[in-house]
Amino acid sequence: MKIAVIGNYLPRQCGIATFTTNLINAILESNTDSNTEVFVVAMENDIQQHEYPPIVKHTIRQHEHKDYSKAADFINQCKPDLCIVQHEFGIFGGESGLFLLDLLTQINAPIVTTLHTILQTPNYHEKHIIKKMAELSEKMVVMSNLAVEFLVKIYKVPKYRISLIQHGVPDFSLVKKSSINQKYQGKKILSTFGFLGRSKGIETVINALPSIVKKHPNAVYVVYGKTHPNVIKHSGEEYRNYLKTLAENNKVANHLFFEDDFLDEEELKTVLSESDIYITPYLNEAQITSGTISYAVGAGACIVSTPFWHAKELLANGRGKTFDFGESEELANIVTNLLDNPEEIKAIKKNAFSYGKNMYWKKIGQLYNSTLNKVIKMNLIARNKRKINNPATLPPFSLKHLRRLTDDFGILEHANYSVPDYKEGYCLDDNSRALLLVLSAYETGLDKEAITLVDTYLRYIKLMQKNDGYFHNDISYDKHFLDEVGSEDSFGRTIWAMGYLIRLAPNDSHFQFAKDIFFKAFQHFDNIKSIRAIANITIGICHFLKRFPDNESVIHMMNTLTNKLIDEYKKESNEDWDWFEPLLSYDNAIIPLALWHVYGFSRSLEVFNIATKTTAFLSQQTQRKGKISITGNTWYYKGKSMPAVGQQPINAMAMVMMYKKAYTITKDQKYLDSMNLAFSWFLGNNDLFIPLFDEESKGCCDGLELKSVNRNQGAESTISYLLSYVTVWSTNPKNNAKVNALPLERPVLTYAG
Repeated sequence: MKIAVIGNYLPRQCGIATFTTNLINAILESNTDSNTEVFVVAMENDIQQHEYPPIVKHTIRQHEHKDYSKAADFINQCKPDLCIVQHEFGIFGGESGLFLLDLLTQINAPIVTTLHTILQTPNYHEKHIIKKMAELSEKMVVMSNLAVEFLVKIYKVPKYRISLIQHGVPDFSLVKKSSINQKYQGKKILSTFGFLGRSKGIETVINALPSIVKKHPNAVYVVYGKTHPNVIKHSGEEYRNYLKTLAENNKVANHLFFEDDFLDEEELKTVLSESDIYITPYLNEAQITSGTISYAVGAGACIVSTPFWHAKELLANGRGKTFDFGESEELANIVTNLLDNPEEIKAIKKNAFSYGKNMYWKKIGQLYNSTLNKVIKMNLIARNKRKINNPATLPPFSLKHLRRLTDDFGILEHANYSVPDYKEGYCLDDNSRALLLVLSAYETGLDKEAITLVDTYLRYIKLMQKNDGYFHNDISYDKHFLDEVGSEDSFGRTIWAMGYLIRLAPNDSHFQFAKDIFFKAFQHFDNIKSIRAIANITIGICHFLKRFPDNESVIHMMNTLTNKLIDEYKKESNEDWDWFEPLLSYDNAIIPLALWHVYGFSRSLEVFNIATKTTAFLSQQTQRKGKISITGNTWYYKGKSMPAVGQQPINAMAMVMMYKKAYTITKDQKYLDSMNLAFSWFLGNNDLFIPLFDEESKGCCDGLELKSVNRNQGAESTISYLLSYVTVWSTNPKNNAKVNALPLERPVLTYAG
């Protein structure tokens, strides 16, 4: 068996490093196969670089995203039978450590993940990181029963994929003599160990000391451990100095001692074995795993602790006592009563020691080996195969967030997280796209109540059209126009929506309304310069011609605008660059989408060839390792490398629609597969492996940044997701049959003005 282990490793001074080192030794010592080989990929932070023993074959710099792919390549070259990951959010890079997902998705071996932290109320990134790790791992190892419950209930991890293996501890049956506690001989030793930081609650004990030493003047409180490196980096020794000052104010400074060092294992065994009472005064219950209290139980210490999650499990059945968070008086009473009753201390120690024997690393190593062997024999590699290639697996369709953003005037442009941002007002772009969405949702039967929103968006569009046929785009919440004339893109998107409404208007009033707006703007179609606006107008025209296929003026305009797209392609394309511009920017796929629409009407071979080539070019530039990486708001120029900053939902939506139309025209399966791949970007199959669709709000996050998801959920993003959803859903043959049964296409008419 060849095992790769990812995590912190000694001599890095932290609990995860100690755990990883001990776990590997336990696996090797308890394995009957002498050929078992283990190598480590160690995490490094930006505080200190370490000199590692030979078992560490590779390192990852925490905040260097490219290091994670390099590590995956290294691990795959070593061809391990299995990979063990030690997970703690803070040791990996990216928001909440999400860079780890990039590494795990590339590993070609089954993965077993040990979780050191599981949160009851995770944030967006934390929740989806755990869910994705569970998807990629054959087993998730946790250290408490509550952790199992959290994984099942909060993160929806199947119980059969979870293994409960307690935190390992050294063998405390043999403790070597050490000089570390000689100065405290003859004293009643109260102790705490671990990295020092404000969450440890040491002040609770110091505030209890006056009452304790009043009755037991030979009692001392010894705090073993260095200040946490991150605390040192940001606050220095502020907390330790505060504790010393507190002890002086409480007149117990001569009863408080700090052993400011990182204890090795033998010293730690001595400290715990010689302590009369071990105290964990942590301030927060939300600690699912604690190495310090595990060690104390293993040592058979008399433990007094606040009732954080792991402590409640470990100290049950007479293995220790608990006191409420921050309650110094209660702690003082418990400690003085114990010191008054040595027999009770002895009984607690006996119970803890008996239980702790089951946590010795030898037994933990055996349990891990059993789990690892089962995983290898099963030979099941998760490998992120749950791609969204079957629309039946889509989340439920919901316009909840769209309705949240919509008031009586129109749809608001922006949101702070999922809360509408009134300060930013409204824009024509979003109201036109929202109209397109609700019409599609109504026509496909996904939401029959969507039709009630049509009038709202139409009123807004009508208000924004100027007397000359152009449009305003932006208007403030207090209803003041913010521009003299709107963007050409907003003009084009409005014409697309009007063309669609003319084709599929649910009633004559809506049809007449759309026709008036369409033809009032028609005189300006040929004056538009923006290539994307031209594409949007062309799509709107093609929808119009579905109902009025003999309208010569509109057909002529379609051909005129199409020729403009073709001319731009011929001017900019070459054998290495099949595109209309010298860059890829935003909403790119809308341009070939327009040509696919035109081909559906004109059957022009030239249009077909350009649509095919530019679609293939976009696929080549964006599809990476089973996912798409979209051009972001830092644009991709010909001859440069593609940046991936600020990837936005509007680009993914355009790609979904482009592939859908290409598939409809050609029936080529590759386009259907690419459509599903593009849509999976919304659901987490992207560069950060975090979904942009928010299952709680039913909105869509605004973008994918380098290290996190932009959690704001504005109109453009949410509409982009929902229009993509409708597109994918209606492609499913089963759903498509439902759509085709509806009276979607209005009668084809001869246009009479």
